[in-house]
Amino acid sequence: MVWTTALAASDLPPGSRQVVKLNQQPILLLNEGGTLHAVSNQCPHLKLPMKSGKIQDGAIVCPFHRSAFDLCSGAVKDWTPFPPVVGKLMGKMSTETALPVFPVRVENGEVQVDLAA
Repeated sequence: MVWTTALAASDLPPGSRQVVKLNQQPILLLNEGGTLHAVSNQCPHLKLPMKSGKIQDGAIVCPFHRSAFDLCSGAVKDWTPFPPVVGKLMGKMSTETALPVFPVRVENGEVQVDLAA
């Protein structure tokens, strides 16, 4: 594993999120109830930002077309359900694709992400 320091752990308290750029990739770091997650900040559907996506049932929901991705695995839970009718048609223009997720840890007070995983 190749760990890259993203930010100080104190900059990511429970309930917060931050977007960092690591190796030219926008990474969304989330602290959900003390559990850290690192995911791509680009929805695989149209590459729109995920930062303001809601967390529901262990998934992050894209704020634009409401695709939902498991926070731990990135697996698709729902693919472009919004807007009604049109969303499903738009979803057919691209295949269901998981949201990239990355291992994350705190080491010596720093949040680190493994982008090579």
